[in-house]
Amino acid sequence: MKLLDKLIIKDFLKTYFFVVLMLILVVLVLDFTEKNDKYISNQVPTGEILSYMMNYGLYLNNLLTPITVFISVIFITSKMAGRTEIVAILSSGVSFVRLLRPFLMGAMLIGAASFFLNGWILPSATENMTVFKLLYLEKGAPNTEQNIHIQVGDNSFAYLSRFFKSSNQGYQFTLETIENGELKAKLSADRIEWDTAKNTWTLRNWRLRELKDREEVWSVGTERDTLLSIVPDDFGVPENHHETLKLPQLSRQIRVLEARGADNVDFYRIERYVRYMSPFAAMILTFIGVIMSSRKTRGGSGFQIAMGFLLAFIYILLFILSRTFAENGAEYPILAVWMPNIVFGLTGLLLYKTVPR
Repeated sequence: MKLLDKLIIKDFLKTYFFVVLMLILVVLVLDFTEKNDKYISNQVPTGEILSYMMNYGLYLNNLLTPITVFISVIFITSKMAGRTEIVAILSSGVSFVRLLRPFLMGAMLIGAASFFLNGWILPSATENMTVFKLLYLEKGAPNTEQNIHIQVGDNSFAYLSRFFKSSNQGYQFTLETIENGELKAKLSADRIEWDTAKNTWTLRNWRLRELKDREEVWSVGTERDTLLSIVPDDFGVPENHHETLKLPQLSRQIRVLEARGADNVDFYRIERYVRYMSPFAAMILTFIGVIMSSRKTRGGSGFQIAMGFLLAFIYILLFILSRTFAENGAEYPILAVWMPNIVFGLTGLLLYKTVPR
């Protein structure tokens, strides 16, 4: 079987890369046609457009992996079944599980590549795409933010009326410490500045109100250095910031947000769950694909390929819904993220009972 293993893996990977390339090229052409007018009106350099398309292609490769893997497996297996090769292999005493091995080995290679892509390559591509859209399609990012609310500790909440990223200065700053629903201290300042030499914040015209044993203690001053668990880079982060962090950076960001007690830490945790869950999709869908297409049919492989597209789209839809459910406050977000793999894994085990022996 070693020679047959090599042939199956070779055909599987070759078909996978061909399907990926074709789908990505189709989507890129459609995307370029849609944005071409903006490219011309904004005089976007050709090099920037090509860089954006390459980054977008990497994003599409990750998004379309369930479809491309499923279609590749069904195409290869149905072709083997149509030539009665699977019947001959099973008749020679080879078990169906043994026949699955080269397919699963190919799926493991794709899954490993997907994990590396998700963890280290795709975040940089996503960040570059975001910057490109801000510079050329959305007329630049705003230089200021207004009405900023951010949690900087378990019981500490900061507010800024306005923050200027160009000068690292904010105005109308307040820092409140609340314990058990009661205000314990409130620090206010007309202006707050980031000191790059000391890596600290400097408060200008500050006022401190502390509540101690039914008494209020007031302090005022013109200048005061203070340490906060935030830096200027924490302001103006894009909505998809969790998608632009490489896996080690994502883990560090989660620890920082957990130390602050920040409310948005769940988005970063869910992103990490997704990156560890995604590679297993290739193996699960490969398992189902081989089972579905291992029988010889009169109509050829057209119907099986159509079913492959349908099931792959169902998987992607279930993945999107489960992630949305997890981000909207599911009690067990890791279970919600893994739900597509669990559902399709159980489906594959049920289908396994129908395989030819």
